[in-house]
Amino acid sequence: MVSKAASETLAEADPPPVAAGGKYLDSNVSGAAKLLVVGPLGVGKTTLIGTVSEIEPLSTEASMTQASVRVDPDVDSGKRTTTVALDFGRLTIDGDLVLYLFGTPGQQRFLPAWQDLAKGALGALALVDTRDLTASFDALGNLEDLDLPFAVAVNVFPSGPRYDADDIRTALDLLPDTPLVTCDARDRASSIRALIALVRHLINVATEPS
Repeated sequence: MVSKAASETLAEADPPPVAAGGKYLDSNVSGAAKLLVVGPLGVGKTTLIGTVSEIEPLSTEASMTQASVRVDPDVDSGKRTTTVALDFGRLTIDGDLVLYLFGTPGQQRFLPAWQDLAKGALGALALVDTRDLTASFDALGNLEDLDLPFAVAVNVFPSGPRYDADDIRTALDLLPDTPLVTCDARDRASSIRALIALVRHLINVATEPS
């Protein structure tokens, strides 16, 4: 649950400071949120969680085999591993709000595990890649089926084309109030700003009149 103090901090224009973190939670922590990081295979979910986590992230990366290539034909030929269960990391923001980050497998064939990870989650950050926006349709559809609020972050790849935000919104059929940001999953500050955009959105959803 996001505390009132954390809500007020995240409502400000500038991103709040990030705690240094450690193995154990600080005694000042008063709010927590379980968040998913979703998206297609190879979009950067494992990288983002590893970049921002203040603890040693849990990763279930496994080597890709020829058998997986047959069922995941659109995989980048340079990719050698894939998440087969989940990624997990932790991030404390402003000293009193802790985010528990769960990365989902990218392939639709892992949907049962994906649905289990969604239990208890408040929302999701959906990573997309402009080199193939259509690859994100399944993940976004899953979030809509689960009625889970989400923000979209365009992970900037050096070889990826650049599109206007309105064009990306149209291509992904996003609602007007769905946050759309850009990030570099390799950069801690950039990735944290994307997560903060999601938390702000969740606060707005939770506090808007019914």
